[in-house]
Amino acid sequence: MKQSLARRQAIVVPPARALTHLAEELLVTLGEDPHRQGLQRTPHRVAKAWEDLTSGYRVDVDQLINRALFDEPYSEMVVVRDISFYSLCEHHLLPFFGVCHVAYVPNGKIIGLSKIPKLVKAFSRRLQVQERLTNEIADILMRKVSPLGVGVVMSARHMCMEMRGAESLNSPTVTSAMQGLFRTDGRTRDEFLALIHPK
Repeated sequence: MKQSLARRQAIVVPPARALTHLAEELLVTLGEDPHRQGLQRTPHRVAKAWEDLTSGYRVDVDQLINRALFDEPYSEMVVVRDISFYSLCEHHLLPFFGVCHVAYVPNGKIIGLSKIPKLVKAFSRRLQVQERLTNEIADILMRKVSPLGVGVVMSARHMCMEMRGAESLNSPTVTSAMQGLFRTDGRTRDEFLALIHPK
């Protein structure tokens, strides 16, 4: 897993000029005229959008976390709920988006709370599948924070399933990654699930 993660972090997004050229070629291939008024700036806009949507490849997540680890004896569950995320399905390059819930039980160290949504963004702004994305968030927290356990639950709508193919509307996909206490202790897992789905 670590080798795969390192390989994915090393990917460099092509420069804006190359992306602009590719977007223009796509318009021509679709039978459009990239020089007509409504499309003149489209290749440039597409290039800028793709740079943003794949910005996670250029984030050093180790450095992001290392600046925000603190010694603290707190030992109860920490939960950050309802983190919005947007990603691109690597199979069709179509968006999937939703919310992510992250929890961990500290073991002498805590992480700055704002870093958790930043981690979710860093991993989601890459070509992804939801299953791997869920695991990557849990794995990095376990590796860098060394907590007693980590739980991650993601719920997302996939445009590759809603706009094409099955055309199944409003059918969110839910994935989870439970590590440490969240996997071995049913009470910890139940507490997490109750906190992210309050009655």
